[in-house]
Amino acid sequence: MADVKERPPIGAATTGYDEDFHAWAFAQAELVRERRFSELDLPNLVEELESMGNEVRFKLESSYRLLISHLLKHTHQPSRRSRSWLLTITRERGNIERIEGKNPSLRSKAGEIVQEIYRYGRKEASVETGLPLDAFPAECPFTLDQLRDDEFLPD
Repeated sequence: MADVKERPPIGAATTGYDEDFHAWAFAQAELVRERRFSELDLPNLVEELESMGNEVRFKLESSYRLLISHLLKHTHQPSRRSRSWLLTITRERGNIERIEGKNPSLRSKAGEIVQEIYRYGRKEASVETGLPLDAFPAECPFTLDQLRDDEFLPD
């Protein structure tokens, strides 16, 4: 006799969200795969999907923040430039390219993202260099094209 996959009873897949997120997530995926939509734990599923979208945005924000802080350091402390700084600049540009390539809606919001996170990159550059915050421009001095350009380094 062929193996017949037994369906879990209605509601069984929703009991594990608070107890075992991993099991809950795979159970939800299986319910979607089987088109058993009425059994989905919709409130928690919606929350998790939104959280996934926010995580991708956070990763992009983090890459722009790190890139900006290193470009500011590169500009304001030329005598301290290092391969480590260049590696971070290169790595974060690669991260930005990959994230924006897979998420065009975030690429279209990059200007807004840079405006929002610039103050954090500026603050980090100030802390790392020991220079006062007002030594750095109040607004981001780099264009999106410059931030994304693998060859661009400010003088």
